Formats: sequence, C-alpha cells, structure tokens
Amino acid sequence: MVDLIPLVMFFIICLFFMAGFPVAFTLAGTSLLFAGLGILAGVFEPALLGAIPIKLYGDMTNMNLVAVPLFVFMGVLLEKSNLAEDLLGNMAELIGGFRGSLAISVILVGALIAASTGIVGATVIAMGLISLPIMLERNYDHSLATGTICATGTLGQIIPPSIALVILGDVLSSAYQQSQLSIGNFSAKTVSVGDLFLGAIVPGMILVFGYVLYVIFRSHLNPSLAPAHQINESNKGTLKLVLKNLAPPLLLIIAVLGSILAGIATPTEAAGVGAMGAVLLAISKRKLNKKNLTEAVQGTTEITSMVFMILIGSSIFVLVFRGFGGDELITSIFSQIPGGVIGIVLVVMVVIFLMGFILDFIQIIFILIPMIGPIVMAYGVDPIWLGIMIAINLQTSFLTPPFGFALFYLRGVAPPEIETISIYKGVVPFILIQLFVLLLLAAFPELVTALPNFIYS
Repeated sequence: MVDLIPLVMFFIICLFFMAGFPVAFTLAGTSLLFAGLGILAGVFEPALLGAIPIKLYGDMTNMNLVAVPLFVFMGVLLEKSNLAEDLLGNMAELIGGFRGSLAISVILVGALIAASTGIVGATVIAMGLISLPIMLERNYDHSLATGTICATGTLGQIIPPSIALVILGDVLSSAYQQSQLSIGNFSAKTVSVGDLFLGAIVPGMILVFGYVLYVIFRSHLNPSLAPAHQINESNKGTLKLVLKNLAPPLLLIIAVLGSILAGIATPTEAAGVGAMGAVLLAISKRKLNKKNLTEAVQGTTEITSMVFMILIGSSIFVLVFRGFGGDELITSIFSQIPGGVIGIVLVVMVVIFLMGFILDFIQIIFILIPMIGPIVMAYGVDPIWLGIMIAINLQTSFLTPPFGFALFYLRGVAPPEIETISIYKGVVPFILIQLFVLLLLAAFPELVTALPNFIYS
C-alpha cells in the first residue's frame, strides 16, 4: 500500500485541479501535507525536505528561464499596441481578395502572434477579438471562422520562438541528463532550447501548410463558406505595403529566432532583443502610449508570476513524489506495458492528451515531464522528437471538444450568435490535420531530428 502513495497523491492533486483550486498552491500544499503524514508514519525521509530551498534556488537562477518574461512582454506588447490587428489587415491586402484569403491571413498572422507569446489563451482571445468580427462581417461561415481561429491560437505550442518551447526545452534538458545518468552514460550530449526550436520548424511549417490547404479546399468546394472580398485600390502597391507594414514585425521575429539558431545569442539574450525590438517597433508605428505600455507590463507580470509559481509548486511536488518512490513505481508500471518503447510512448501520449483537458501546457511541462521524461528517454527515445510530439499532442488536446481550453477561450469572446456547436464542428478538421501530423512524425522522426542534426553536425 505504501508503494502506491505517489499515485494516490497525484490523483488527489488532479481532483483539486478539477475542483478549481489554484494549481501552484495545490501542488505545493498537497505535497507538503503528504510529506508531513509520511514523516509521522515513518515512510518519508524528513531530510529530503531540506533540498527544497536548494532546488528552488537553482530554478530561480536558471538563466534560460529569464527569457520567459521577455518573450511574454514581446508578444503582449504586439497585441496591446494593435500591431497584430494592423498586421492582419495588411496581410489580407497583400494576399488578395480570393475566396478564403482572409482565413489564410488569420492563419499566417496568428502563427506569428502565437509564436511571440506561446500562451494559448492569450492568442485565441487576441485573434478572436481582432479577426472574428472581420470574418463575420465578410459573411464567413461560423464554423470555418471559429475553427480557424482556435486552431491558429494553439500554434504557439509548436512554432518558435515561444515561451512554451523555452520552458519545455529547459525541462527536457534536465530530464534527459537524468535519464542518461540512470543508465550509466556520464558523457551524454546536452539538449538545448535551440535544438527544440530547430526541431519544431519543419512540423510547424507542415501544420501551417495543412491549415492553409484545408481552407483553400473548403472555400473552393463551397464558395459560400468564405466569400471573396474587394481589395482596397489604395493598397495595390504591394512592395510599399510589404516594406512599410509587414517587413518590420516579420524581421523582428526572424532576427530573434535566427540569432538563437545561428548560435549568435542565447535564448535569454535573443528574448531581450525581441522585447526591445517590440518597443521600438511600437514607437516607429506610433502605437506606443502610456496605456498600452502599462497594460503590457501588467499582462507580462501576471503571466510570468503564474509560470514561476507553478514552477515552485511543481518542484516541491516532484521532490516529494520521488521521496515516496514514485520513480520506481512508474518504472515498474512502464516495464509491464506491452509493445516495448512504442507502447510506452503511446501510453505517455494518451496520458498527456487527457491531462491537457484539466491543465495547460506550462503546468503539464512542470508536473509530468520531470516524472515521466527521464524514464521514457532512458529507453532511447530522442528528447527533441519527444518534446515536439508532446507539444503537438497538447495542441490537439487543447482543441478537442468538449474540454479543450481553446474552445472555452473563444466562447468567452465570441458574440452570442455564434453557437457552441459551431465552434466544436469548426475545430474537427483541424484536429484531424494535427493527428495526421502526429502520425507522420511518429513514422518519420527525421522530420524533427534531421534539421538539428544537420545544423549542429
């Protein structure tokens, strides 16, 4: 019975999550409560709690995590200063007025905004407020419009540079080192955030390309779903339009990502450049004022505080979980799963998919990856491939009715005439696209690993 304590603690924490209790305080409070009861029962070593301050100090001095508030500020400022709204309008004018062009613009611009923030809720809400009224005004089908916005909002999980990939890369790196030590490999290669960024490029492009193809196919199959619209005659000078309005934000994101991939800057340094670049961009466009700067700082503070409070809570949880022998329990369970490493990865993916119904990306990274990551990677699973599979898996979970987070966020900002069933129907094709990409990456892992191996070879 004592051996099952880690699982009991985990399930009780999940019950608290579903009851609506704050994630960070639930993790820390429940874990410390179990540790106290374990000490009284003589089944938990009190000295382990002494490692909590050391672990937290290591987390707080982790330079990779300094990139989190900087990347968040970059994305929030682009949203608050209405640069995202301008970008959407300019992209639509550049692409043209054919059927489905506005939805394609939403996908392309949404991918850029999602990559800047990496927070599903922020991106879906922003794109819902910006693009949904325009799409409805142009008589777009409700399901196609809402499905496009929801799917685009989740792209921040997979398209670099996003804070989700920054955090996932840091946690995966620690988990991979632990997995290699457990099998006696003391000179294992390191896994960096840049590796994960490179690994995400091809899958991210496949997803965006798949979304665009679907919109083109549906709009031409049934023209009434996505009517064509007239292009503003004053914007026919496309070169001027690109240079003046589209190039600056695109160059900003390319510079941030490129500096990391080229090894010129660390993720933290690149995030600092991105944050300053967003400020300069807002100033050059005359979009920066006290109101949106204040809102951007407040939004950044809220999101960053949430991330680091969850980090603290999850660190305490993982420490207590291991103190009760949770690692040995999970290893024992995994060893009994049929199908070897394929069966283990499949079970992990199903568990993560289901957890995506009650936890967001950052919470799952901090809670589940330290628990299962070292064990899975000890079987020889590539850490970069595993990270990208997890990211797309959660992206699919956040879209899946009836519990997907993206659906709730869009429902909150959509007008009353948009029925919930329309949102559900709209996301189904995009879910199928993402499942296809997951199967594609499972069959051809080289789609993830080839680019990092080539660049760093």
